[in-house]
Amino acid sequence: MPRVLHTAQALVDLVVEVPALPPRGGNVNAADAHRFAGGAVNILVAAARAGAEAVHGGAHGTGPNGDLVREALAADGVALATGPIADKDTAECIVLVEPSAERTFVTGYGAERRITAASLSRLDPQPGDLLCLSGYSFFAPTRDPLLEWLEQIPDGVEVVLDPGAPFASFDEELRERVLRLVTVWTSNADEALALTDRDGLEDTPEALHRRIRPGGVVIVRDGKRGCTVFHHGRGTSLPGFPQTPVDTNGAGDTHTGVLLAERALGADWETAATRANAAAAIKVTRRGPATAPTRAEVDAFLA
Repeated sequence: MPRVLHTAQALVDLVVEVPALPPRGGNVNAADAHRFAGGAVNILVAAARAGAEAVHGGAHGTGPNGDLVREALAADGVALATGPIADKDTAECIVLVEPSAERTFVTGYGAERRITAASLSRLDPQPGDLLCLSGYSFFAPTRDPLLEWLEQIPDGVEVVLDPGAPFASFDEELRERVLRLVTVWTSNADEALALTDRDGLEDTPEALHRRIRPGGVVIVRDGKRGCTVFHHGRGTSLPGFPQTPVDTNGAGDTHTGVLLAERALGADWETAATRANAAAAIKVTRRGPATAPTRAEVDAFLA
């Protein structure tokens, strides 16, 4: 069975619930705060809970944050391609969550940025595997070793780009270098619109499809409205399952993890995206980033 592989940063999310963001230089009292393994962990845990074999190829540190990341991955059977970095801990991402479930992020750098082409090669991707990239990995110092390694992987590996907010801000040469390798684009609507510079979402998936490798597929999420899957010259809109959210942190990652797991298990893209919509709907009713549902929970929800 194809595997779901991830190259990006596994972090620790310090999730702080606030009544509102403070003004610059101001103060706000938090209602609650919790530490969770996050970043690439969210996608890998979601994929594993959906029934796929999942492997993390990024770096992880030595210390309490690295321990938390490894514990979270091991709890759901996610494998590690590399050992821990000896002299540095994994960094934290501070996540400020408002009552509307809107999130604001402050991301640190630590051991998770210490990758090399050689360390990534231990993932050993094979034709059919689904290899995840994050737009956040195309900042230095992870950018150059990641690109060096990506341009050597075998044909037939599905290269999946989750661009995040930064990707559209990179220079055109870097964006095109990455997109030439990509066979699957999966993002939210804002990220898709930012790259295509379209005024509306209707034509955006097709515009993205022209920029990735021929024969690829584009998935664009639109929150509670669901997502669009574009391939073979046509787009299919798949409705969402609106819920009252308590925490949207990790919802997009849950969608991506379940989407790729379903593909690894043999589903077509439309079926995979429908199940991913359901999984993301369940996730937003739970606090914490890596709180994806199990396969049985998605089955029950859809039933």
